[in-house]
Amino acid sequence: MVKDQNKPIKIIGVFTSGGDGPGMNACIRAVVRTAIYHNVQVTGIMRGYEGMIDNEFIPMDARSVSNIIHRGGTILKTARCPRFFEYEGRKKAYENLMSNNIDGVVAIGGDGTFTGAEIFFEEFGVPMIGTPGTIDNDLFGTDYTIGYDTAVNTAIEAIDKIRDTAAAHDRLFFVEVMGRDSGCIALAAGIGGGAEYILLPERDTTLDQLIEVLERGAKNKKTSSIVVVAEGEHGGGAYKIAEKVKEKFKHYDTKVTVLGHVQRGGSPTCFDRAGKSPWCCCGRGFAWWRVA
Repeated sequence: MVKDQNKPIKIIGVFTSGGDGPGMNACIRAVVRTAIYHNVQVTGIMRGYEGMIDNEFIPMDARSVSNIIHRGGTILKTARCPRFFEYEGRKKAYENLMSNNIDGVVAIGGDGTFTGAEIFFEEFGVPMIGTPGTIDNDLFGTDYTIGYDTAVNTAIEAIDKIRDTAAAHDRLFFVEVMGRDSGCIALAAGIGGGAEYILLPERDTTLDQLIEVLERGAKNKKTSSIVVVAEGEHGGGAYKIAEKVKEKFKHYDTKVTVLGHVQRGGSPTCFDRAGKSPWCCCGRGFAWWRVA
């Protein structure tokens, strides 16, 4: 059975899925309070598609989202869901949505979340709106994703502190930031943090090119340097690159700092709370609903 897409929307579901990002709670709050303003009920779906399959639904009202706009993480939790890859898992999710009288869903997440939503819509006709929530800023159809601005500022703050100790000890620091397939965080944080070099997944950079830049700095009597590395860079990560460079620059005390999941947490910036554009369908064929 495929859902009637012309049916007025009276109850919506909202969930967060995939990697968390600062600002997801602010987005949940916006969804809930906007829906209530339009006399639409809201049901929270815990742990993304996993909770949709396991029937983890909770009613939400204005008080449910009070005092969360400044908090990182997500009050609805999040999870990866291999079961949603299978038709039987998606069918179970659909049946649970119908049993809870949910007419449409707001999905807050990244590319995997939106891919699942697209397939789900095509199979069962459930109206979906995608809200881009991922620190990687790698979704088509929006300039900035929720969490990206906070993650970049977290990285820059760390780079600024690392530069202090690099200068004090004449050190060469390799700072690895998140970005398995996207170099947006590395590029922005590298430029904003004044890095000597930035290594990105989107661009193949040879070790010789990096060494040439560092050698030029050494000739100009530069005693410390920062190299920002996206985790998905093709050289194998900051540690492997640092080992190779250390063989060439023995006079540098070479160090590596991997920022890791610290970039996902923390209080979101104002930009990630208020945003530039509240909705995005990410170039996919999602149905837009009409409110009763």
